[in-house]
Amino acid sequence: MEALGCGTILLTTLLSLIIFYFIWNNIYRRPKLPPGPTPLPLIGNLMQVRNGEMAKTLMELGKQYGSVYTFHFGPRPVVVFCGYEAVKEALVDHGDDFIGRGRQPTVDRVFQGYGLMTSEGNRWKQLRRFSLSTLRQYGLGKRSINERIQEECSFLVQELRTYKEREFNPAILITKAVSNVICSVVFGSRFQYDDAKFHRMLDIFYETFELMSSTWGQIQDMIPIIMNHIPGPHQKITTLLEELNDFVAGRVKMNMETLDKNDPRDYIDCFLIKMQEEKDIPDSEFNMRNLILTLNNLFFAGGETVATTLKHGILLLLKYPDIQAKIHEEIDHVIGRDCQPNIDHRSKMPYTDAVIHEIQRFSNVIPMNAPHSTTRDTEFRGYTIPKGTGVCALLCSVLEDPTHFATPHKFNPEHFLDSEGKFLRNDAFLPFSIGKRMCLGEGLARTELFLFLTSILQNFVLTSQTQFTESDIYPRMTGFANVPIPYHMAFVSR
Repeated sequence: MEALGCGTILLTTLLSLIIFYFIWNNIYRRPKLPPGPTPLPLIGNLMQVRNGEMAKTLMELGKQYGSVYTFHFGPRPVVVFCGYEAVKEALVDHGDDFIGRGRQPTVDRVFQGYGLMTSEGNRWKQLRRFSLSTLRQYGLGKRSINERIQEECSFLVQELRTYKEREFNPAILITKAVSNVICSVVFGSRFQYDDAKFHRMLDIFYETFELMSSTWGQIQDMIPIIMNHIPGPHQKITTLLEELNDFVAGRVKMNMETLDKNDPRDYIDCFLIKMQEEKDIPDSEFNMRNLILTLNNLFFAGGETVATTLKHGILLLLKYPDIQAKIHEEIDHVIGRDCQPNIDHRSKMPYTDAVIHEIQRFSNVIPMNAPHSTTRDTEFRGYTIPKGTGVCALLCSVLEDPTHFATPHKFNPEHFLDSEGKFLRNDAFLPFSIGKRMCLGEGLARTELFLFLTSILQNFVLTSQTQFTESDIYPRMTGFANVPIPYHMAFVSR
C-alpha cells in the first residue's frame, strides 16, 4: 500500500510538472514577441529589478536587448520601447495600434478603467474630447489662464516673504501654489494656503506619488495577484485615493446644490450639465463615477507633476548658483524688477527657457510614462505583438537619449541653446509623452513653470546652508515618479 501511495504521489507530481511546463511555454515563450530577459514562473522578471529602481533597470536592459524588448511584469509580458526613434515610431507612426491604456495595479483597484487617464476606447474618447473643449473654455491655451497663474504667483511671493529669509522646506507651499491653478479651473476658485482640507488633499497626492514609486509599489505593479493580499505600505494607496475621491465628491455635491445650467462656473458644472443632457443615451460616459475619477486625474496631471518639476528646478538652482545668476541677469534685462512676468516675455528670454526645458528633461518626473497597450494584433519591426499586450514607452530613455543630448546624465541648459545663445528646440524633448495619449495639459504646465520660476527669481535669491552633491540632485529613477529629496532653503529678497 505504501508503494502504491508513493507511486500515486510521484505520478501526480510528474503530471503537474508536465502541465506546468505547457502553461509555462504558453505564457512565457510566445512566438515573435521581442526578446528579453528570461522570466521566472509567476514573478516574471522581478529578480532583474535591483534596489527598487524599476526605471533604471528598464533603461539598462535596453542597452543589452536593444530598443524594443519584452519584460515580464509577473506573468504579463510588456513590450518596452527605448530611445526617441522607437518611442516615436510606436506612439506616432503606429499610434492607433498602441493607444490602449495598460494596466497599473497600484491604482487599478480604485479607477477600474474609469476616469480620463485610466480609461480607453469610447469612454476615453468621450472624456478626452469633452475635457479638451471645457478646459479651453475656462482658460487653457488662452490669456485668461495666464492671468490666473500671475495672480497665484503674487500670492506665492507674498507668502514667501512672510518667512523673512529663514530656511524651511518649501515643498508643500510650492505644491499649494501650483495646485491652486487647476483648482481655479476645476472648482472655480482657489484655496487659501492655510486651508486644512486643501493641505490634506495635497498630502495625499505626495504620499501616493511616493508609495507608487516605492519598492512595495513596484512589486505590486509586477505581481498584484500576490501583493494585493499581502499587508504593507502599498495597501495604503487605495485608502489614500478613496479619501481623495471623497474630497472631490464633496466638492461635486456643493456644485450640484447651486447648479445653474445657464451659467456654468467651472469644469464640474459643465460635466454635471452634460450628465443631464445625456442621461437617456445608453452609451454616454457622463456619469458620477467618471466625473469624480476624472477630477482625480486632472489634479495629479495638472498639479502634482508640475509642482514636482518646480521643486526639482529649485533644488538644481541651489546646486548651480551660476545658472541662477544668469537667469537673474536675463530677468533684470527683459522684465525688470517692477513689471510682473507674463508669458510674452518667454520668447525674449532664451536662457531662462532653456533652463526650464533642461529642468524638465533632467528631472524626468514620470520616467516610465503612463502605461499603454495594443488595441489589435500589431506588427512592429518584425515582431508580432498581440492585442491587449502591455506597452511601456520609456520617457526616461528619450530624455536621456545620447543621440539627441550631448551630456544626457548631467544638468546642462546648453542642450537647448545654439552657438549664438538662441533657444534650440529638440525633437527628443518629450516630458509630456507623444501621440494621441500625450498629456493634454502641456500648454498649461509650460506656462506655469515659466511664470512661477521667473516670479520667484525676480524677487528672490535662492540659498541654502546645505552643500548639495551630484547624487542629491540626480533623479532616483525608481518607479512611477521621480520625487526630489526633501531640502531646506531660504528665499532672500533681491
